[in-house]
Amino acid sequence: MTSLRILPPVLAGTLLVALAACGAPPAERSPDPAASSPRAAATAGELPVAAVSGPAGGAAPAEPSPAPDPRTRAALLSIPEIGLAELKVVPYEGTTDDWPGTRIQNRGLGASPYGEHGGVGPGEVGNYLVTAHRLSAGGPLRDLPSLDEGDLVKVTLGGEVFTYEITGTRETSFRSERSLAEQRAAVPGHPGREPTRAMITISTCATPEDDAAGNHWRDDRGNPEHRIDKIGVLREP
Repeated sequence: MTSLRILPPVLAGTLLVALAACGAPPAERSPDPAASSPRAAATAGELPVAAVSGPAGGAAPAEPSPAPDPRTRAALLSIPEIGLAELKVVPYEGTTDDWPGTRIQNRGLGASPYGEHGGVGPGEVGNYLVTAHRLSAGGPLRDLPSLDEGDLVKVTLGGEVFTYEITGTRETSFRSERSLAEQRAAVPGHPGREPTRAMITISTCATPEDDAAGNHWRDDRGNPEHRIDKIGVLREP
């Protein structure tokens, strides 16, 4: 009778692995409907989509965007009395007729400063400042000096139109800090006074008038000493 040999433990383990590898593949199991349920997902450590998306599976409501600052939005200036139609007015942070404002005007556009030494936006309480060339860059404000009290100025911002009525004329001197402060004041002509209504200052150079008077002074940006400012107040709707 053939004697039985007992295999060493290492060889026995190897034989078992080989037999398992050579066996038939396990039969495919049909998916368990319960495995895809929210309860099963939670049991498996996975939260269902509805549990992480907020109420009713929707995303958390977004915060409303703040309204844009009117001072920083380009507007359109129209003055029917002098044939000016929809001159684009570009806002910038600065003050009247500084280098950034002059560069805007040199493109044939209007410039509107805002900030610490600037003005407000269209329709806002305070002084909406607009400057543009009279002789160069197409001379959009060539006929501004002819405006009279009672003439209307329209400023369009988005879909809203603000109508100002001209109430007076000022002369600003670039060689006088006091005069410049009066031009840029929240109430034109009255530095330090608290504004109570929306106003506008439209300014252009007085080059022909200065030259005729023998005043040929110019600053480093080519501006003459004087500017002609037309002041207006917002009409009630």
